[in-house]
Amino acid sequence: MKDQFSDIIQIIKNARNSAIKAVNSELINLYWNVGAYISQKLEVSEWGQSVVKELSEFIIKTEPEIKGFSDKNLWRMKQFYETYKNSPKLSPMVREISWSHNMVIFSRCKTPEEQEFYLKITKQESYSKRELERQISASLFERSMIGHSTVSPALREIDSELVNTFKDMYVFDFLNLPDVHSENDLQKGLIRQMKDFILELGRDFLFVGEEYKIQVGSSDFYIDLLFYHRGLQCLVAFELKADKFKPEHLGQLNFYLEALDRDVKKVNENPSIGILLCKDKDNEVVEYALSRSLSPTMVSEYKTQLPDKKLLQQKLHELFGN
Repeated sequence: MKDQFSDIIQIIKNARNSAIKAVNSELINLYWNVGAYISQKLEVSEWGQSVVKELSEFIIKTEPEIKGFSDKNLWRMKQFYETYKNSPKLSPMVREISWSHNMVIFSRCKTPEEQEFYLKITKQESYSKRELERQISASLFERSMIGHSTVSPALREIDSELVNTFKDMYVFDFLNLPDVHSENDLQKGLIRQMKDFILELGRDFLFVGEEYKIQVGSSDFYIDLLFYHRGLQCLVAFELKADKFKPEHLGQLNFYLEALDRDVKKVNENPSIGILLCKDKDNEVVEYALSRSLSPTMVSEYKTQLPDKKLLQQKLHELFGN
């Protein structure tokens, strides 16, 4: 009987979620249409700039219970419409996230490619507004576009899209670590700030444990951080290095992956993946070190401060010429 009751609860939740989505979509449609009306009136010079303020005052006076139509918001609706009016690809996507998320994206993202990226990932990761703002400040788009060059052939061969799950650079500004710190400082900080760490990694990562013990022969070994990825259905081992990448670091990580696959991985799970997280790396050295690696591994670097967005954008321009 309780199972049947649970089914009813799920039906109620599904209906409620559908109703919320429908209301949000209608709200976005309303702001779109208001923005289009204002834009068109101003374009043909039928209205002057001051008319928008008069319109706001008229709405507030005539329908005082209606909120959200200040002159500033009316200008935002106009900007919203003009940002996406010529984009049949993006205009349906804006209806899938909230107005507050939309405002962050169209006000802070300057290119259609960047807007599309954040529209998609906001829905996919269910970002709060604060989380979305943090990811834009942390240049997630630029890092995602530039990264993924330092992966082993074994990792790339598993699935060409798989490497998009991981980043070439991770940003841990939330740790407030000094420039000189130890691996233990980094590890303990990530454990304390696990919510922010998961946000930086992606919500499909499930934390398994720190200093995860594996026994080989009569010896015990400890993996710094172990996760499970729901989408990839595999264990992901993170090894932390508070200094520059060295080729010998990979031997330790490969050993851990072999132990995980032999003794921990379940039959239905995919081979384990290893991420070597270093404070700095020389990409050419990493490429040489990974070129003959038989394990699905990746070398990423971490930053303890927000990256310089302009420098990343310049690098993007150099790589893609736009």
